[in-house]
Amino acid sequence: MTDIKRLRDCNRRVLFCFVFFTVWEAISGHIRYSIPEEMQKGSFVGNIVKDLGLDTKEFSDRGVRIVSRGKRQYFALNVKSGYLYSTERIDREQICGQMEKCLLNFEVLVKDKAKLFAVEVEITDINDNEPRFQEDELEFRISELVAVGTRYSLEGAQDPDIGINSVQGYNLTSNKHFSLDVQTGADGDKYAELVLEKSLDREEQDVHDLILTATDGGDPVRSGTAQIRVVVLDANDNAPVFSQPVYKVSVLENVPVGSLLLTVNATDPDEAINSEVTYSLRKMKDKASQIFQVDSKTGEISTVGNLDYEEAALYEMEIQAKDVGDLWARSKVLIAVIDINDNEPQITVTSVTNSVSEDSPPGTVIVFIHLHDLDSGENGDVICSIPPNLPFRLQKSFDNYYSLVSDRALDRERVSDYNVTITATDRGTPPLSSTTTILVQLSDINDNAPIFNQTSYTLYITENNPRGASVCSLKANDPDSGENARVTYSITGTQNQEAPLPSSISINSETGALYALRSFDYEQFREIRFQVQAQDGGSPPLSSNVSVTLFILDQNDNSPHILHPSFPTDGSTGVELAPRSSEPGYLVTKVVAVDADSGQNAWLSYQLLRATEPGLFSVGLHSGEIRTARSFVDKDALKQSLVVLVKDNGQPPLSATATVTVVVADRISEILSDLSSLSAPADPQSSLTLYLVIAVASVSCLFFTFILVLLALRLRRWRNSQLFDSSSVTFSGVPVSQFVGIDGVRAFLHSYSYEGSLTRNSRKSQFNFPKSNYSNTLTSQQTCEIKYPVSISADLKSGEGEQKFVQVSLLLFFFFFLTTFMCFRNRKYLFIVKPIVFFGTITNYFLMLE
Repeated sequence: MTDIKRLRDCNRRVLFCFVFFTVWEAISGHIRYSIPEEMQKGSFVGNIVKDLGLDTKEFSDRGVRIVSRGKRQYFALNVKSGYLYSTERIDREQICGQMEKCLLNFEVLVKDKAKLFAVEVEITDINDNEPRFQEDELEFRISELVAVGTRYSLEGAQDPDIGINSVQGYNLTSNKHFSLDVQTGADGDKYAELVLEKSLDREEQDVHDLILTATDGGDPVRSGTAQIRVVVLDANDNAPVFSQPVYKVSVLENVPVGSLLLTVNATDPDEAINSEVTYSLRKMKDKASQIFQVDSKTGEISTVGNLDYEEAALYEMEIQAKDVGDLWARSKVLIAVIDINDNEPQITVTSVTNSVSEDSPPGTVIVFIHLHDLDSGENGDVICSIPPNLPFRLQKSFDNYYSLVSDRALDRERVSDYNVTITATDRGTPPLSSTTTILVQLSDINDNAPIFNQTSYTLYITENNPRGASVCSLKANDPDSGENARVTYSITGTQNQEAPLPSSISINSETGALYALRSFDYEQFREIRFQVQAQDGGSPPLSSNVSVTLFILDQNDNSPHILHPSFPTDGSTGVELAPRSSEPGYLVTKVVAVDADSGQNAWLSYQLLRATEPGLFSVGLHSGEIRTARSFVDKDALKQSLVVLVKDNGQPPLSATATVTVVVADRISEILSDLSSLSAPADPQSSLTLYLVIAVASVSCLFFTFILVLLALRLRRWRNSQLFDSSSVTFSGVPVSQFVGIDGVRAFLHSYSYEGSLTRNSRKSQFNFPKSNYSNTLTSQQTCEIKYPVSISADLKSGEGEQKFVQVSLLLFFFFFLTTFMCFRNRKYLFIVKPIVFFGTITNYFLMLE
């Protein structure tokens, strides 16, 4: 039900907005609108385009905007349609309180015309607040001697709304002793009085409970209630009397909290306890109740909060004096607040343009300035000024609006921007002032080309660099500003045809950082020459070029290459001959090697790495010459194999080896018989591979043979066990009760055990059948007769064969281990280990089963 009422209330508000919406355009450029409070955010207020007489198509181009005076912006302007709409829900009571008219003022600025139009929006009241009593429960203590017709003033209900939406009447629940009399005061407020219609009899009823209802005149009607409790007392027939009907006092707004404002006095002609009077404040607004208080015993009125002339200049309330018999009197209290100069002027700056071109003529409007002081009178009169010796001046527009305009020609090359300090001073005593500083920037024209920090650049990069590596960052400066100073970089041309520039170098157009697009090779090309252009963003753009030379630095990435001796490819032996009669230092041959690198990376050194006869030959450290170190002796071998290590001087060093075969003989005829043995040696690794492959094939065959033999032995053992079970065995002298069913046989067999001893290679065996441990199963005198005894000699032979088979299996497992060890010694043949390990594991498993 409550939601339906709220929906109807919302519909009435919208209807009220469209029906009672009015627009007045007063003389002197003022525009007025009227809207109800509590409208939804974004609600339509007025058509600014139509009211200003502007064209809708030109509206957005004219730079029309709202200039607000206060701290909060309640309205916004749609620059496309020209409609004025609310930016938030507006509460009239929060903004204007009990003021009859609630007005919100702001200005509309038309930039291209440099004009301001004042706009005034009136916020009308709607019935959105219910009447509310200051106290929910009122208590009256009335003597039973009070005469019929006595009136008791009731506390009025407070309704934040105004006009017809405020409190319009009061109602009292039906009661035979009391009635309600509602009167209208000179100010239009309703006052309710409780009237005694029938004499009270405390012995008949000592307490009367009544309900007072206050209603407003809105649609729908809102109401508030308070409970009245009447306590009937005895014999107090004189009410207090104040010394004056109205108390007035004026106080400065800056009085400290707790200051005494005035003292009221009321007397009661009664005696003793009936003459004691207590004071209380009545009919205070919510704000006033937080500022003032009264001492209930002395009648001293003091402050408990801060006074502010700008919030309220006058406070009106009632002071009530009541004795113990609930007889009371009331007087009015008026507190006037005196304004002091306690608010600094407020400066609001509205920019017309973001920057001023240096070629702007004098009189160009730069910003609009609005001055506002919350104080009144001379305290709120404000003057505005700026420092001298600036190329600007202040020009008053209307009311408290000023415009800052240029006063003479501007030159950005001398001063690029100005900090203009605006000072606003009021005429109070002492005067208060406030300042604000605005930055006036001068825009530039494009009259300077970018300039590089160097006339040319020489760069270096090491070869084998990663792709995308940063080479260097070029920098060009432009003394202009803004877009005219934004520099972009590009590569315009190359002078090196060996290295294609687009695939070698790139530049970041924003930062000027050079990047390598490829990994450079010093052996292919050693430098790249190109030009870089820096261009600004002006119109027309200006540019400058710079030459860049990029040198590629060498890196030790090439191993030495052996030219001599070369590996023979025509079937010859490729050996060197050394006469036996050679003296020490005889030149046998020379190892020749080259390195594609340069510098110290290409410096080669030679050393003898391995020789058949150590100490027989020596190698020159830098020449590579192989010479005899001593004379030959008879025990020296005919063929000498030398391994020479060739190493460069790079970091880390790279090396290569050359194998030289030297035959020690005086004549060729002496070695003709041994030429066959001097042929190029076979690769030992290839022979080892062949042996390992043969080993794997042999292991596989032995494994499958082992499996077949093991299955045959298992099958033979199973057959013998079947024959033993099917043979005819009879037992005599054993009670039948011991062999009932299969379970009985099992019990019998489990009750006997035998011992057997076998002698290897003796072909003799012995079995001992011990006596039974159970007398109830088979006695010692009972004998057993076995028909078709089983032969034991065959089983003994079978045991000897299995023992030999185990020995062979152990040898086979040792062969697995030896083959695996050889493969691990040569890691390139690890692929052979997998089948060997697999067969070895299966074999070990079956051996464990045996």
